[in-house]
Amino acid sequence: MAETQTNKAADDNSFAVMSGAPLWIAGMFLALANFMVVLDTTIANVSVPNIAGGLAVSPSQGTWVITSYAVAEAITVPLTGWLAQRFGAVRVFVIAMFGFGICSALCGLAHSLPMLIVFRILQGLSGWSMTTVVGPIAGPLLGGALVDTVGWPWVFYINVPVAILCSIFAWRLLASRETVTKQERVDYIGLSLLIVWISAMQIMLDKGKDLDWFQSPFIVGLAIIAGIGFASFIIWELTDDHPIVDLKIFRHRGFAAATLIMCLAFGAFFSTVVLIPLWLQTSMNYNATWAGRAMAFQGVLAVVMSPIVARLTTKVDSRILVSFGVGVMGLVSLWRTGFASNIDFWSVSLPQLAQGFAMPFFFIPLMGLAMGSVLPRETASAAGLINFMRTTAGAFGTSITTTAWENIATTHRTDLVGILNKPQATMDSLTAAGMSAGQALGTVDTQVQSQAVMLATDHVFLITTLVFFVGASVAWIAPKPKPMAQAPSGH
Repeated sequence: MAETQTNKAADDNSFAVMSGAPLWIAGMFLALANFMVVLDTTIANVSVPNIAGGLAVSPSQGTWVITSYAVAEAITVPLTGWLAQRFGAVRVFVIAMFGFGICSALCGLAHSLPMLIVFRILQGLSGWSMTTVVGPIAGPLLGGALVDTVGWPWVFYINVPVAILCSIFAWRLLASRETVTKQERVDYIGLSLLIVWISAMQIMLDKGKDLDWFQSPFIVGLAIIAGIGFASFIIWELTDDHPIVDLKIFRHRGFAAATLIMCLAFGAFFSTVVLIPLWLQTSMNYNATWAGRAMAFQGVLAVVMSPIVARLTTKVDSRILVSFGVGVMGLVSLWRTGFASNIDFWSVSLPQLAQGFAMPFFFIPLMGLAMGSVLPRETASAAGLINFMRTTAGAFGTSITTTAWENIATTHRTDLVGILNKPQATMDSLTAAGMSAGQALGTVDTQVQSQAVMLATDHVFLITTLVFFVGASVAWIAPKPKPMAQAPSGH
């Protein structure tokens, strides 16, 4: 009886309308929390080479800092609805935000890559899937400045005071408006299978190159676990009465098409967001500050175009907007295939600016297309599912892209060494210019490696171009949206 009264009181409070200063303050802290989580991802992307150098690992291993967080966050997304119903939305938000701050501090204190990955996983479990258009501007700029002035741990330390303040003020302002809680059964078997197959797949993608792929029994074992786990997950989720991920939503053709576009386009997009600063800092002699400045241009036109695209979604077929946006992203990627080793800052930045223009055409109407294709009672599950697929695609795409980048660079290096015209003549000219034999050899080796990496980078951009174009064409698999489905349902 007491529990019923408590829930009723909570129910009454949850509908109490906030106004005036409390409303503005609550909104400010919720927005700040949202901004901080997005900022953390964009800051980390620019900081990968410095983190790798600080922990004495290769840059490709440094990307595990990104992928481990993304996988942990992806696993958490399907649980958010159940957690909010079981413990209350306010309580879950406050605990997650406080945990995010603590884990951020632990990430900064990490002195080895395994330790940092563990803390990033915990940070990802505390995070949630949100997007803003300001984070892509501020993140690279702030991340680059922090790395070059006070060191990479501060890209994590900066989260701590913000997270703690947000959690304290959110609790003080919203605790009295806690949502109704109720006992809901959670699909523990489905959740376990989800964790098993995603973790096995991600570890396989991250470790495959280091262990010579399927020549390694460990990689073969991971592939088997991922395959069996995935098949078991599909079967279980389709037959369980309360699945952790409602796969039956894919029966809606519009939602299935939107999800496929999200996986293709976001996987390609996010992988380039990680690759470009990595390439600039490891091969183009950029420091983190300048790499961040180049990446920040991506957010400029995104800020301008977002409200415009939001209005267009009420008047224009979402399929046209999505196909246009993803197609432009493909053209930008094609533009990048012409990058050369003597490229200047503005030639790197202008494609970023153009991509920012296309991003709202991709994200905003795509969510409207997805949510407008499902039944009203399926909206929450559909939103969780497409965000889960988006985050997972970003993690998988990053691992695949960085691995392909290194493999292609190795292949091009071998080819360049094989066709190098009169290497001894080149060595003789360098030694005649005053270099020692060792210096001349080092100069030739550096030039060959630089050109090999440049060719590999252009090759990867060509692959992402094709992925974007395929994603743009998939939009027309979806049925024509109903007029009411034109407005986006949020992202």
